[in-house]
Amino acid sequence: MKRLDELVAAKLAQRKEEGTFRSLKTVEGQVDFTSNDYLGFARSLELKRRISDAEKQFSEVGVGSTGSRLLTGNSELAEQVERQVADFHHAQTALIFNSGYDANVGLYSSLGRIAKYIVYDELIHASVHDGMRLSRAELKPFKHNDAESLRSVLSELDGTAVVAVESVYSMDGDLAPLRELAALCKAFDAALIVDEAHAVGLFGEGRGRVSELGLEDEVYARLVTFSKALGCHGAAVLCNDNLRQFLVNHARSLIFSTFTSNHSLLAVKCVYDMLSVCNYSNLNISHLIGLFNQSMKGVSGIRQIGGESPILGVIIAGNAEVRAVAAAMQNDGFDVRPIVSPTVPKGTERIRICLHEFNTEEEVKGLIQSLQKAMANVG
Repeated sequence: MKRLDELVAAKLAQRKEEGTFRSLKTVEGQVDFTSNDYLGFARSLELKRRISDAEKQFSEVGVGSTGSRLLTGNSELAEQVERQVADFHHAQTALIFNSGYDANVGLYSSLGRIAKYIVYDELIHASVHDGMRLSRAELKPFKHNDAESLRSVLSELDGTAVVAVESVYSMDGDLAPLRELAALCKAFDAALIVDEAHAVGLFGEGRGRVSELGLEDEVYARLVTFSKALGCHGAAVLCNDNLRQFLVNHARSLIFSTFTSNHSLLAVKCVYDMLSVCNYSNLNISHLIGLFNQSMKGVSGIRQIGGESPILGVIIAGNAEVRAVAAAMQNDGFDVRPIVSPTVPKGTERIRICLHEFNTEEEVKGLIQSLQKAMANVG
């Protein structure tokens, strides 16, 4: 035990020396420009009230699911919520997982045992990478959001392929060219899977970019999460009935995990009730994205990324440098976080900025002023 703990300590020391050491912390009293609570549902008193009322209405259900989905964890409530989620997203069916990570690991590890190839955008999420590593498929990357690069990869394959992309990328905030990617997958008979984690609640009247573009029939499966814009917890794979049954039989992250709590299921039910009546023509967050983009045009010497979604960023190369800028902005009362390498490629370290429905114009302007001041001081 002592020898192993010495190795653990050495690894931690190495991380500190390299400037990649992570630690947990809590933040109070700062303006939120970092969470994924895009629509403010996580802090919504209305959603909290609806969940409380639902727990009274469904008083016969217990607190926990008591087991994995295949043992005692399944329920009429779970299947009712899955039908609600599928109907909202214009999907044939849905299968709920405990988290987006679990869903991606289960989806790609199981499909990658029958497909010969998994072709993936080079910036695909870490959870997809972990699922792919558990598969038996040959892994083929293509250049980020580059349809011609995907065409080149697909043209060289000689077997069944799954193509993995995100509709909105979580670190860059940019949008995938889904129409072009879907057309290529159709031409090469590849199965396109789209992670909509950062698009749900924001695009296509909440249904995501696949629905916004009318591509439901061109996409083999979609991942939606309840933990970002929807302010709850968990995820679902939207798919046809064949894939749902396949995952129930082969996705180990579903089969061998106790299912989510009934409280979480009721929360998902309630937030989808709210989504179905949300007025998307009058969202403050759309105005704030435009305000941020316009304001940044007048700022010289700052390299902005994103701009089409609430996920925005400013490139500040170097782990030490980006941490210094973030610390200065936090001291000004703004909760922003540095994204360091190796989470993002070396040289593309950034301040990741997330806008929210509850942020104000004054807060956005103050954030930009704080950023300018911090970068001037660090530079």
